[in-house]
Amino acid sequence: MSSKGDLSEDAKLRAKNAANDARPWMERLARLGYATEGAMYTLIGLLAAGVAFGTGGRATGQRGALEIVAGSPFGDVLVGLLALGLLGYALWRGVQAIADPDGEGTEVKALGKRIGYGVSALVYAGLAFSAGGLILGSASGGGKTPDDWTALLLSWPLGQVLVAGVGIAVACVGLRELYQAYKTGFLAYLKLDEMGERVRKWTERWGRLGIAARGIVFGVVGTFLIRAALEYDPQETRGLGGALQTLAEQPSGPWLLGAVALGLIAYGVFMLSVARYRHINTSSVQ
Repeated sequence: MSSKGDLSEDAKLRAKNAANDARPWMERLARLGYATEGAMYTLIGLLAAGVAFGTGGRATGQRGALEIVAGSPFGDVLVGLLALGLLGYALWRGVQAIADPDGEGTEVKALGKRIGYGVSALVYAGLAFSAGGLILGSASGGGKTPDDWTALLLSWPLGQVLVAGVGIAVACVGLRELYQAYKTGFLAYLKLDEMGERVRKWTERWGRLGIAARGIVFGVVGTFLIRAALEYDPQETRGLGGALQTLAEQPSGPWLLGAVALGLIAYGVFMLSVARYRHINTSSVQ
């Protein structure tokens, strides 16, 4: 019995040491992930601004941005770096969903937020996979489009209800983003004491503008998902790029798209600040 107990204690000690060794790398991957998301949103915002202000280009989402980067000089190297960052972000979102390093808790609201982290982990893992596909020469990167996924869900029993539920959830995320932008709740996750007054002021401004812009985009995406469910038509679905294009097609579209584009650029800059100043607690990861 003593021998078995010693083996058990030894295994626990090895697991604990392995976790301690992994923590610095986990934090580095998380910060790289935040920086990568910032770079992606900055590029998406710049592309949308080009459409809004008539300088060319096309409004697109994350996968479209990856394709544009892949076609640039040193594209494979840049996409490889983005793939690493996207994978790091996906892993960190998974940790947030499972280990709850931010101490969100287990109440209904907190569980909803953690489920959102889990969904985000899957989305960014898919983007990392798409980036890998681009490096290997696959034009699509192996990723499905939003209407592909919607068509799959609609084919299931109660598919319309499921798609409508997802649409409502996405729209609610958009409303939550707008609320967060108003209340500046995002500041609670940052190391404000390490910022100078000027950095803190501009981080708050970038965050409010950027998160509000994301809220608008999520609202558009959620609305089209609900419409796809009601009309039983997956082609009504819009991803990020489709949502931006929809804004461009509205009355005063260039102005509306331009404002959202500038907001997405601000969000990208804000995420670079998050990469530097966010509290990242890896001590709860065992």
